[in-house]
Formats: sequence, C-alpha cells, structure tokens
Amino acid sequence: MYLNPPQNAVVFSVDEKTAIQALNRLDPVLPLSPGRAERHGFEYFRHGTLSLYAAFNTKTGEVLGKTATRHTSAEFVAFLTDIVANQPKGKEIHVIADNLSAHKTKQVGAFLETHSNVHMHFTPTYSSWLNQVELWFAKIERDVIARGVFTSVPDLKRKLMRYIRKYNEQPKPVKWKYCDLSRRITPDSIVTVH
Repeated sequence: MYLNPPQNAVVFSVDEKTAIQALNRLDPVLPLSPGRAERHGFEYFRHGTLSLYAAFNTKTGEVLGKTATRHTSAEFVAFLTDIVANQPKGKEIHVIADNLSAHKTKQVGAFLETHSNVHMHFTPTYSSWLNQVELWFAKIERDVIARGVFTSVPDLKRKLMRYIRKYNEQPKPVKWKYCDLSRRITPDSIVTVH
C-alpha cells in the first residue's frame, strides 16, 4: 500500500496512542548544561489520561487527529467517520491499522458495510511498527508529551491538537526505500542477530 497505492484513492495509516497522562510536574524541567543532561524532578500531579487517534496520510504526510477520554470500538468508529467526512464524497479510502481487537468488532464491520468506499488493511500480528503513523507518534511523544507540563486533561487536549495543526502547516510523508541490496537478509544468509 505504501509503495504502490491504488490510483485515485487515499491511504491512511491509522492508530491510537492510549493513556497519555496529563502530568503537571511539581518541579520545573532543568535544561541541558555543560556536563549535565536535561533533568526534572520526579514528583508530579496526575490529572487524568487521554487517547489520541491519528490518521497519517501516506502521500501528503498530513495528520487527522482526534482525542477521546476512552479507548473503545465506538471511539474508533467515530474516528473512521471523521476520516470519511474529511474526504470528497465517494473517494476510495484505504485504512492501514494494526490487529487490535477494537479494530475488528461488529461495530467496525457495520461501519464498513455502510461505507463501501472504505477498505481496512491490517499489519501482520506483532508488526504494528510497520504502520507509518507509529513514526509520527514517536515525533509527538518527543516534541510534546515526554517533557510536557499539563495543568488538566483539557490542557493536554489543547496542546496535542495545536501541535497537529502546526505540524500540518509543513507535513512530511515517510519515504521508505531500501538501497543496498547486498545487505538484504535472505534465506541463505548465515549471519543471525540475537
């Protein structure tokens, strides 16, 4: 799907980042200085959690995002509905997702029956890292979540959505390529890594 997407279709890499904590750190983050790594105190106040649903457009790099207080199949279907609403009517939509049980419920099946232009594709079991949205989740983790100070769950939501809007001003698609065929692993390879 990534290297040879269907013509006149849009391909989204979709997943959710669950249980993002709205942590209000009691001590300020101390910046990097000569001979010292960045650090912060270990005490914090936890205001609650939030889940972030994201759809990474594999062609343009744009991200559609939505937060939810829970992580259920109903929220996933609501997010799929948002994806459809953001595309031209009748546009063929391909969704790449991992094998999470919430992605394969009766509610999702009913949604797919009523939206024949939406096609689900699943990454192999234990291979969700193949889903390109995971790379974008690593970026938002580094840029916003890991060092963030959030005074409430609404503050966390506001900062996540602001980041998505800012990111979409200059989105970057993932360009996967493998150049050195001599280093490719084959059934005849004798070197194994453990």
